[in-house]
Amino acid sequence: MKHILIDSDVIIDFLVNRHPFSVHAISIVALCEKKVLKGYITPIIIANAYYILRKGNSHAAILNQIRNLLNIVDVTEINKDSILKALNSEFKDFEDALQNFSAVRNGNISTIITRNIKDYKKSALAVLTPETFLKENF
Repeated sequence: MKHILIDSDVIIDFLVNRHPFSVHAISIVALCEKKVLKGYITPIIIANAYYILRKGNSHAAILNQIRNLLNIVDVTEINKDSILKALNSEFKDFEDALQNFSAVRNGNISTIITRNIKDYKKSALAVLTPETFLKENF
């Protein structure tokens, strides 16, 4: 089973049904739910999703969506080591660096699924769009 980190943009596409991107995001999350893939997110992704969803949704509804998501995916740790590696990396986007090094530290994650591939140029992991990932693996 492949272990993947699902980036903020893909999770938000899924949660807000942002067309046309949601089609592939829904497929990725569905494969995690069916346990064909092992999906992970970071605490930052949860915070980003909450921030985006609060524009037009109640606090209770957002918490419910996040709880439902956490029944499908796991959460990676962001610890001091991950932060120091992100600070000392050549990543241009600090948030993406944090997520990358959290995924690397996990030890099982082989791929980051994102629509912002350019932000992960310095990653040692495979970085694919949801569409490309699905085409190459399913």
